[in-house]
Amino acid sequence: MKEIAIKENHLYNKTFKRGNRFAGRYVAVSVLRDYAARRLMLANPQKAYVNRIGLSVPKREGGAVARNRAKRIIREALRHIEKKRALKRGWLIVISSRPTIIGAKSTDVERDLAYIFGKLDMYAEDRA
Repeated sequence: MKEIAIKENHLYNKTFKRGNRFAGRYVAVSVLRDYAARRLMLANPQKAYVNRIGLSVPKREGGAVARNRAKRIIREALRHIEKKRALKRGWLIVISSRPTIIGAKSTDVERDLAYIFGKLDMYAEDRA
């Protein structure tokens, strides 16, 4: 299922301040229960809960090309993880890159994200 992007700055700040955070080698992930999840579920044509995901790649990680590459790698890794195992729904998830992501492969980031989601207990029990 397609996730909704986090576009508001206050949601990033709220997730960073109040959410659970775990950092790996390439990325750090903050998760927080989404209090607007029910409203979004009712507005969804499939009537299913959705995650809102935000990516954060700071300017110190390089120019625009390097930052966009890091975002593409993170999105691809996230897509592969969701193919293998379902994530819990109804959460705000902010994925922040770390300086080591420059030059990393998507399989490395995928392994890192899978480990972090396991530590944060973000995997759903069943795929239903």
